[in-house]
Amino acid sequence: MTDHELRFIEYWEKNREKEKKITKQWYIGLPIGLAFAVPIAINFSSGWYKRAQMTAMAEFNPMVLVVALLIIITFIAIFYKRHQWDMNEQRYKEFVAKKTLEEQRRSQAND
Repeated sequence: MTDHELRFIEYWEKNREKEKKITKQWYIGLPIGLAFAVPIAINFSSGWYKRAQMTAMAEFNPMVLVVALLIIITFIAIFYKRHQWDMNEQRYKEFVAKKTLEEQRRSQAND
């Protein structure tokens, strides 16, 4: 095993439960969620398509837009960080299996 793999195993054993918490995932994933929501808000408020703007403003409720943007931000933030957690967990399991296999081979070679 490489030094990098051993350091990752050590890091993930210490931080896996912290990284799994939804509040932490939301907080850290917030910039990614904002990266999706801000362009939507800019596009909606720019009024580049006049006919759609007239239709949208006829029955416009700003709370609907704000709630929709918050839902988008929250979903993307949590989904992004949950996906990263799953990838790290998979990587951790692969490294632990590799480490166990190497230890078994060493013990068999010594016997």
